[in-house]
Formats: sequence, C-alpha cells, structure tokens
Amino acid sequence: MSIYQEDFIELESNPLPPIPIQEISEDRTLTETVISATPKRFLKIISKSEIRTSLKALTFESVFATIFYSIIGGALLSNFLLELGAGPVEIGLLAAIPQVVNLLQPLGAYLVNRSLSFRKYSISIFLPPRLLWLILVPAIWLTKSSYIAGQQVVHLTLIILLIGNIIEALGRAPWLGWSAVLVPQKLRGRYFGFRSSILGLTNFIGVPLLGLLVSVWPGGTLQGYSAILLVGIILGAISIGCQIWMTDVNPQALKNQDAETPQPQGIDFSLLKDTNFLKFVLYLSIWCFAVNISAPFFNLYLLDNLNINISVVTTYHGLGTAANMLMLLLWGKLADRIGNRPLLILVGVLVAMTPLLWLAVGSNQISFWVYLPLLHILAGGTWAAIDLCTNNMMMGIAPLRYQSGYFAIAGAVAGITGALGITFGSFLAGFSAIGGLLGVFVLSGLLRMVALVPLVFVQEQRSISLSQLIRILLPIKQSVDLVNVE
Repeated sequence: MSIYQEDFIELESNPLPPIPIQEISEDRTLTETVISATPKRFLKIISKSEIRTSLKALTFESVFATIFYSIIGGALLSNFLLELGAGPVEIGLLAAIPQVVNLLQPLGAYLVNRSLSFRKYSISIFLPPRLLWLILVPAIWLTKSSYIAGQQVVHLTLIILLIGNIIEALGRAPWLGWSAVLVPQKLRGRYFGFRSSILGLTNFIGVPLLGLLVSVWPGGTLQGYSAILLVGIILGAISIGCQIWMTDVNPQALKNQDAETPQPQGIDFSLLKDTNFLKFVLYLSIWCFAVNISAPFFNLYLLDNLNINISVVTTYHGLGTAANMLMLLLWGKLADRIGNRPLLILVGVLVAMTPLLWLAVGSNQISFWVYLPLLHILAGGTWAAIDLCTNNMMMGIAPLRYQSGYFAIAGAVAGITGALGITFGSFLAGFSAIGGLLGVFVLSGLLRMVALVPLVFVQEQRSISLSQLIRILLPIKQSVDLVNVE
C-alpha cells in the first residue's frame, strides 16, 4: 500500500439510533432521546488526520453540550421550577415536551437532504435554541425583585423549552448522519465507548458540583440557578464552536454516492405482518407508557415532598450515573453470552420493582444517607441493561433491508406512548385518593411488570430460553444412577 493510500480511510457506516425507551433520568440530557430512521449507507474518503481532529472536536463538543443540557434539564431545572411554584403538571410537561417534538425528526432529515453542508445546517439549528435561554436570565432577576410573578417565569421556561426542542428536533437526525461519516466503523465501538465514559464522568462530577453551587449561592437558589444558566449558555455556544474543527460533509455528495444502491422509499408497511415485531412493539408501547407514568416525578418527590436539598439530589444522580457506567461492561458481556431477551426479562423484573421500593422511603437519616443512595445505584445499574439490550434486540429482529421502517415505527410508538404516560401520570399525581405520587409509583411498577408478558413471546435468534436461564441461575444437580461394578 502506498503512503498516499495509508493516509486515507474508507468509511462505511450504517448506525442505528437508540429507541427512546429508557426511564427519563433527570440528570440525563433530555434531548438525547432520538426517533429517527437509520441513516443511509454511504462512502466518504477522509484523511486520518482529519478523522483524528474531528473525533477530538466531537468529544469536546459533547462534553460542553452535556454540561449545558444538564443545566436546562434534569434535577437542576426541576428544582428551579419548584422554587417558582410549579406543580406536577408543569414537571410532567417538562419531560413530555422533548418526547413529543421528536416526531418532527423526519422533517429534519428531509431538510438536510436539501442543504450543501452538515456544519452550516447544524450550527443554524443548534445555536439559536441555546441562545434563546438568555431570555430567562433577566426574567429570574426580575422575579427576585418582584416585578414578575413566579408562575409567569414557569410558563416562560416551558415556552423556551418547547421552542428550543422544536428547532433542535430538526437537527438530531442530521447530527447522527454527520457523526456517522466522521467515525470509522472499525473505531466506532471503542470511540463511542470512550465518549460515553467521558460524558458519564462529566455528569458524575459536574452535576453534583452545580447542585452544590446553586444551594450555597449567597443570593439564594434562584440567583444561583441564573448564574449557572449563564455559564451553561456560554459552554453551549462553545460546543457549537467546536464543530468548526469537525470535517464538513456535503449531504448531496453522500446522496449521490448512495444512488447506485436503491433503498426502500419511506416505510414499507408490510412489516406490520411481522408478528414477532408486533409482539416487540406491544411490549415497547406498554413499557414506555408504564415507565413514563412515574419517571418525571422521582425528583419532584425528593425535592418537594421530602424537601431534600438540591445538592444532595444531584449527588444521588451522580451515584446512579457511576453505577450505569460500571455495569454497562458486565451487561454487554452477559448479553453476548445469553442474549438480550432473557436479560431484558430478568433485569426488567428488578426495574419494575424499583418504583415500589420508594414506598419505604421516609423522612429520616437512614433513608437520606443509606436507602436513597442504594436505590439510585440500583436504578443506574439496572437501566444500563435495559437501554443496551432493548436497542440491541431491535437491531436483531429488524431485517437489514427494512431497518429504517422498523426503527421509524418503533421510535414513533415509543415517543407517543411515553408522552401519553407522562401526561397521565401528571394528572394522577394531583389526586390524593390514590395516594398522590406514591400511588403513581405503585401503578408504574405494576404496569412495568405487565409489559414484560409480551416480551416472553418475542423470538430472538441467539438468545437462550427462559428454562435455560433458570437452570443457569438456579443450577440443580442432576440425579446420577449408580452402577454397581461386579
């Protein structure tokens, strides 16, 4: 091979975005939920030096963006809204908005196919929503001076969140496509594993420190949040600036390169005849509905009902993030050994029981310093398996030719049922007859258990049967016939 050839790598990618089935972690970037079709296969010649520079820039971009999104979402934003007098409905909307607007992502894929630059398109989409949050900074100070009512600022925050997510939804699928070009297939596993670890570490350290800063701010928690919000907006803008060092790609060139291989246009609804897929979608719909009934309200219960300081709550989430990072490797190896379906069922039972364990939480020191940390560690570790195995299983049951259609249907179902679950849980939380938030937790746990029933009947080629799983977990010595030797 010549020196010139060694300086270039041929990239072939067919990445699959995650299905939004995970419980909404209040310290996880709300806009990470992605519902988009599988990007087309494409080939692009990029030099090794460009790839190295692009991957470094992509990593720094992700770190700065993670800090920004942790400030405008999660426990920090929930605590800010509660300080202003928000209730369960507003907290529910906070979680439902990103789920609903993701249905606009196919429009983003349509628009980027008519642009000439991934970089220009990305900057034009992601920069305005981040700068939009600047409106909230003076509004917070006016609230402190009693010029604006707290409820008005709550509504303003939700409007900014809605507008920002609508705009960003048009950029998430194109962002996946651009990232896919820049990350070689043979490096994808190592790179995204490294990147996930870096982002997890950023959340693990950054979010508790930001929570502590808000709680000890001399002017109060509202002014503290306005200060970190301003810093977050600056970091969000810096993350956009990192895209300058990412190699630009013309979407038209990719489309032309892919023209030789005809692809199915739109969604082939013959997939609705795939009974195995329909069983999986039934599981997915019930699971997303059940999970999101309670998902947005765990922070509300900690901050409002138990009146726990925001710095402590963010520390809990940091522990959950650490458990998630550590357990991913274990779950990945185990899934390769026994398959995704058995692991989903086994760990799914634990995840279904988790909301019920919140019934034992009390306003005492044992709960604050022992029980709640262990509860978040359990949730972080088990959800690592759910997130990993669900997406892997979807890839396994979807035929290669129709993966785009399968993922579009599954993603749409997950987004719609998740939003319905959040809305339903928001209204149930206001009824004292069912026990308020604790009643919502119980209902969520029971429905999660029901959701696992259709999963039992889903077929996965390389997974072991439930009977084999039970024999592995509970090994029983077989009886041995003794043979008398004469």
